[in-house]
Amino acid sequence: MNTPQQRPFAFYGRVSTEDNQDPDSSRGWQLTRANALIQPHGGHIAAEFFDVGQSRSLPWQRRTQASLLLAALRNPSRGFSAVVVGEPHRAFYGNQFGLTVPLFTHYGVELWVPEIGGPIDPDNEAHELVMSVFGGMSKGERNRIKLRVRTAMAAQTLLEGRYLGGRPPYGYTLRDLGPHPNPAKAADGKQLRGLTPDKQTAPIVQRIFTEFLTGNGIFTIAEGLTADHHPCPSAHDRARNRHRSGIAWSKSAVRVILTNPRYTGRQVWNKQRTDEVLLDVDDVAMGHTGVLRWNPTDKWIISKEITHEPLIDDTTFEQAQALLQRRGRGTGGQHLKHRTRNPYIFRGRIHCAACDRRMQGQYNHGAAYYRCRFPQEYALANQIEHPRNVYLREDALTDTLDTWLASAFAPHHIEKTITAITDAQPAEHPPALTTAAEAIIAECDAKLERYRATLDAGADPTVVTAWITQTQAERTRAEADLHAQTHTTPKRMSRTEITSLVQALGDIVTVLHDADPADKAEVYRQLGLRLTYHPETQTVRTEIDLNAHRGVLVRVRGGT
Repeated sequence: MNTPQQRPFAFYGRVSTEDNQDPDSSRGWQLTRANALIQPHGGHIAAEFFDVGQSRSLPWQRRTQASLLLAALRNPSRGFSAVVVGEPHRAFYGNQFGLTVPLFTHYGVELWVPEIGGPIDPDNEAHELVMSVFGGMSKGERNRIKLRVRTAMAAQTLLEGRYLGGRPPYGYTLRDLGPHPNPAKAADGKQLRGLTPDKQTAPIVQRIFTEFLTGNGIFTIAEGLTADHHPCPSAHDRARNRHRSGIAWSKSAVRVILTNPRYTGRQVWNKQRTDEVLLDVDDVAMGHTGVLRWNPTDKWIISKEITHEPLIDDTTFEQAQALLQRRGRGTGGQHLKHRTRNPYIFRGRIHCAACDRRMQGQYNHGAAYYRCRFPQEYALANQIEHPRNVYLREDALTDTLDTWLASAFAPHHIEKTITAITDAQPAEHPPALTTAAEAIIAECDAKLERYRATLDAGADPTVVTAWITQTQAERTRAEADLHAQTHTTPKRMSRTEITSLVQALGDIVTVLHDADPADKAEVYRQLGLRLTYHPETQTVRTEIDLNAHRGVLVRVRGGT
């Protein structure tokens, strides 16, 4: 077969952790099926897009490689004329086929599926029905996997008391208990792990329960621990709590310890659940996102037997819960969700300069305020300098801020503002890992070209295919490293990109002038607005970071 007569295809495949399969073997299997379909028709794989670790429930626009494939469809010089998928039930979930195939039709790119035996005909009802069935099967398979996993974890907790992962509670650390009971994991050298008391923090947990039952309040306990220079949970484990100051014990930290049944030696699971909520209620096609929420205590799974060394006995724990209920300070571990009844334009955007914490919204006499009551939540025995109450009225800030924005983004001043934003960005230094990953990808591409030439020259297909599979697996790993590095390293924006973002915001002055509070909040979000309130001077420092919100900007109501 002459190379000029071959038809170039793009390959798309996917595998995730929920599939419980090795990515390399799954990718090789899907590639084999795709090649078996297109090779009799003179096709060859010219480009590959393989998502690893991306859930099938994510729409194509939110999958890393699938989104790159959709972007390539728009490019007339894409280098391929059709796309072949490895397995349709991995590529499409629910109604994703119906939302994706119109893009292929629009750009004149055929979609080939092994189960169809060739290209999909958009006007063929049988093809559409078959793909809908695969989408339903994919959704059903995912739901069955979730049910099996949850059932197994509940049984392992209730009957075996097995530690199922996650952060060990304050007062405990982890230790190895021997080879993992799963033979495959044991073969990889993984160990079964369990909780054991931490010599430094276990006595502090016991002290908290003892003082609480002797009559000390939660805040008094926090004051005492801070005065005695005992690190709070976030200070004890800084690696996992970089987002917290860790300067003092808080009431909430003490309360969490008092309501945790794990200190009785029993394992607990299902304290939280992951609910899937729409990412955008105005665009259902964007799919869902997971949101962690607390379960009521009657939904918790607690082991029947003691599985690790207890720090307190059952009687002490029950007395503490009863005392919390009588004081009206506890909810039995149940976390209630509080909804905001009033709009706050600067919600999550105002920080207190004294403690660098976000200020909370509060309505007083029909007016919106932002407050910081750090001393009422955190112990002050270490002499933290912080006013008892910090208040900032919202309407005292909006007019001044909008006037500043109007002047900064006015037509006669916009160029100067864009120049200031451009110059304020830190210099971009490409990390060495990115350069190394790019070199590996280039080397793999060169190898693949040589292997394909060798295959065309009549070499043994079995041997060459093994080489290609190994090289493609190496290339996929390098792509994953490059993608991770790209998304964790801040990128310096060009002047053109900043100008485009500013223009996408529309007429800021018009939007802000009599705008709905939700619209104002959206504009401030897109601007990356951060306000820092200095109570001692009663001044606010205003910063804008457009780089924090790169990507698609949503036009708010009233925008031009």
